[in-house]
Order: sequence, then C-alpha cells, then structure tokens
Amino acid sequence: MAETYDAPLAHQVRDAAWIKSSYSNGQGNCAEFARLPGGDIAMRNSRFPDGPQIVYTRAEVEAMLLGAKDGEFDHLLV
Repeated sequence: MAETYDAPLAHQVRDAAWIKSSYSNGQGNCAEFARLPGGDIAMRNSRFPDGPQIVYTRAEVEAMLLGAKDGEFDHLLV
C-alpha cells in the first residue's frame, strides 16, 4: 500500500517561489507550482493559496509534462 501523509499547507513551506502559467486568465483559476529545497515540486490551487498543496517528485512532474506535451490529456477538456 502506498504511504499516505497529510498535505502541508502552502504557508508552511518557507521560501517557496510559486509560479503559474502565463496562460492563466488572472482570475485565480490556475495551478501554481514551486520547487522545494529537496528537489520535489509542490502544487497548489491559486484560488486557495493558503490551502493544502500536493508534493510530487521531479520524475512524477516530468512524466506529467511530457504526457501533456504529447496531448495525452487533451481529451479531458472536450
């Protein structure tokens, strides 16, 4: 069974430089990402910046980005 843990709140990650896509519409409807000191990558909902975040390994984010670039998730938007 996979290990589970409580997701940290965004304000609990000190010195995180959160970024979001330039395609964001400026109305808070975007995911934001931050590289953490250990190399993992955190993701949070821009509508709730002080809410929970999900932490991924670099390999997990790389797999997701490569899949997105290849159009593997395009069907989710139709």
